[in-house]
Amino acid sequence: MINADDVARYLIENPEFFEGNSELLSQISLSNPHGGSAIALSDRQVLALRERTRALEAKLADLVQFGEENDAIGEKMHRLSLALLTARDLPALLSVLYYNLREDFAVPHVALRVWRGNDAVHRALTVPEFRTVSGELVQYASELAQPYCGPSASTEAAGWYGEAAAHVRSVALMPLKDEVCFGMLALGSEDVLRFYPEMGTLHLRRLGELAGASLARFL
Repeated sequence: MINADDVARYLIENPEFFEGNSELLSQISLSNPHGGSAIALSDRQVLALRERTRALEAKLADLVQFGEENDAIGEKMHRLSLALLTARDLPALLSVLYYNLREDFAVPHVALRVWRGNDAVHRALTVPEFRTVSGELVQYASELAQPYCGPSASTEAAGWYGEAAAHVRSVALMPLKDEVCFGMLALGSEDVLRFYPEMGTLHLRRLGELAGASLARFL
């Protein structure tokens, strides 16, 4: 007995079948995918092509949107890079880093800690960035293979946001490295979906690398 698979296999192996039996095409009707009465095979093919076209248009729109978003982020990273390059000392570098992240990238809460630096730097800069951190946090940052995104993963790091700490719902944590990890940059937001575990981290990783390379010049 011939079944549907046999018919399908025959038509695939004999594409010229309908060339010699073209009248059959006008006699074949299929169910309307949108409801209603049956429609001709040619009309069904037109509907299928329209649906495929709409799907491709939607995918293209998504790609265009992603491209525009990446271009915008790339432009912001370029401005940040120039600002960091022109910083003449560590206080100026910290100032432009915080300013660009808050104003250009719209990150409401930014903090960092550095646990490497010469004594002169530490004496000259009695600022939060050089406060002592725990060995556990140093180890945590050193083991980060990529930026962490999601709810606060460190109670100690959460305290870096000061009075705003209680309102921060999502964070991005980036290790600052050269040969070794010497610090960590922390971004925070009240929006629980601003930094989430499934998000892409390419730009965050580059941000951490840029900040780390810039800071290392003055340590």
